[in-house]
Amino acid sequence: MEGLPHERGRLPAEPHGQWEEEAKGLIEEEMQRRGIRYKQLSRMLEKLGVYESPDQVNRKINRKRFSAAFLIACLCAMGVEKVTLPSFNQGQDSKG
Repeated sequence: MEGLPHERGRLPAEPHGQWEEEAKGLIEEEMQRRGIRYKQLSRMLEKLGVYESPDQVNRKINRKRFSAAFLIACLCAMGVEKVTLPSFNQGQDSKG
């Protein structure tokens, strides 16, 4: 079975850990796909009224501690129109 594309081979420390990793991955994949660096993303966010320095953007993304609003702002700033989310099996627990 295929896991989340951003798993690093360890279990998340909290119930939302895998989703935080997925959100981080969404931003990083789009940045990589478009050749955008943190400084550029910071400038793109400014155009939307979100004022974060490149270092602040970098830290937020790498610590995986940001709001859904920040995620959406980043994706919109980069011109993302569609997002593919991972599939999961409801009701399936970790005991198998």
